[in-house]
Amino acid sequence: MPTTVLSILAAAGAGANAAPPAWLSYLPFVAMGLIFWFLIMRPQMKQQKEQKAKLEAIKKGDEVLTGGGFVGKVVSVDEHYVNVEIAQGVRVKAVKSTIADVIPPAGSKPAND
Repeated sequence: MPTTVLSILAAAGAGANAAPPAWLSYLPFVAMGLIFWFLIMRPQMKQQKEQKAKLEAIKKGDEVLTGGGFVGKVVSVDEHYVNVEIAQGVRVKAVKSTIADVIPPAGSKPAND
């Protein structure tokens, strides 16, 4: 009888030492990569796409905010540059990619209403 118990315990111990599959050790890294992609990269790419669309849609008469903090009205638009009037008779030439935002007209409804 003692040999039977010992053989059972030896067989149970051998099964406990079996290693998990190798791909299972990479699973946490894959999960972290997916979380990083969906929480950080994807929203940032969406925001960049929206900013690019805003810059391409700038037209004469729009009110814009420059990267330097100046607010002015667009006088003319070129492929790479925008002439902005920041005060009466004061015009500056800004690189189009430095336009931070296009300010909606005062009469328009807010987006959340």
